Amino acid sequence: MPARFAPESEISVPVHVIEETKLAQWCAGLPPQQAKWLTTTGFKAALGEYRLLAAPDGGLAGVVAGLGTVAKRRRGRFHLAAVAAALPAGVYHLVTDLTGDALNEQALGWLLSSYRFDRYRAQAVADVRLKAPAGVDAARLEIIAAGEVLTRDLINTPAADMGPEALEDAMFRLGAQHGAAVSAVRGDDLLAQNFPMIHAVGRAAAQPPRLLELRWGKAGPRLTLVGKGVCFDTGGLDIKPPASMGLMKKDMGGAATVLGLAHMIMALKLPLQLRVLIPAVENSVGSNAFRPQDILTSRKGVTVEINNTDAEGRLVLADALALATEEETDLIVSMATLTGAARVAVGPDIAPYYSDVAVFVDQLERAAAQVADPVWRMPFHDPYEAMIEPGIADLDNAPSGTFAGSITAALFLRRFVGTAPYAHFDIYGWQPSAAPARPKGGVGQGARALLQALPGVLKL
Repeated sequence: MPARFAPESEISVPVHVIEETKLAQWCAGLPPQQAKWLTTTGFKAALGEYRLLAAPDGGLAGVVAGLGTVAKRRRGRFHLAAVAAALPAGVYHLVTDLTGDALNEQALGWLLSSYRFDRYRAQAVADVRLKAPAGVDAARLEIIAAGEVLTRDLINTPAADMGPEALEDAMFRLGAQHGAAVSAVRGDDLLAQNFPMIHAVGRAAAQPPRLLELRWGKAGPRLTLVGKGVCFDTGGLDIKPPASMGLMKKDMGGAATVLGLAHMIMALKLPLQLRVLIPAVENSVGSNAFRPQDILTSRKGVTVEINNTDAEGRLVLADALALATEEETDLIVSMATLTGAARVAVGPDIAPYYSDVAVFVDQLERAAAQVADPVWRMPFHDPYEAMIEPGIADLDNAPSGTFAGSITAALFLRRFVGTAPYAHFDIYGWQPSAAPARPKGGVGQGARALLQALPGVLKL
């Protein structure tokens, strides 16, 4: 079901959004029976708490939704989505003092509360629709929700149905939807066209590796998005233990996120030139798999010693980033489910990023706060450069030891972009337990913050 607002012409039920500190004052204006009902049932207007109000004829007169306190709201996002998910089917409208970014957040959360991944099992969900609140850009929020749904669906689909071929199909469908040009380099053609590391990582899989490219827009600043498309990661010959392999269908979460963001950019018709590059591979075990201690020569000519075949994402991204720098661009952004070290550092809910572009950092930090899409800046720490230099080759894909794993991976990628304006996101792409507007499963991270930041970064 597409996430859309209900038409303004439909009859709707009011949802009164009340903060804890304003509950007593608000209740004083209610009919006595309704005020007594709230008191009798112990309603405190806590976050996510709600009560249905009955009309004299037994119908639904309204809903009271608690908004808690400002301090408690900081501990989460999309609070009204929890209420929306519990309401009976119908059309609703908000009665609230919320405005601006806070209102946009709750309206978007309501749209996303209806998301279910139902490709393999029908899942009942009540048709709980919201009229677009006054003051929000309804069309924009619907586009953002559609981009997030695309990302979630791609990540949630298991590798049997979301291998390199299916990821390519998804990119071609997105291109056709928006009139973008899409192309692919597949299999041994990767060697002929000088993408040796993409080929090496994916050559042992049943489906050939490939580099996917989308181009859209004829004028304006040039933005290049690069997404890690490892559709499944066994770890290669350095095979993962079962506990670590269980979520590896999400290892193409970077690709899924940039495709969701690309949809938002194209549907909103932002005045820029967009390029999306996705190395799509499966890191498998086979007689022709790349090996520990192999030395690969990248597209850029930089040699890489393989000290762990499970550190494959940076290899495929390196060739794609090298391609991205071969023509002028105003900003390159890579997104990848790259390291477990990033999760240890900031947990699953925050998207850590790396960039030394001052205007990008400034605009992204502001944007993330505005749209409730949390990010955290990590350092390109130059003294750690020596950690990725093995001596026998230019670079080491997996430095020994357990320190600074996310930072050394980011430094590795930076070697392939040179002086181009660059930002890298080391995302998780997965919601480990259900939260308002975010059921357990695949989730976008950083895309909404990037979308909000782009006008300021690229001077659109």
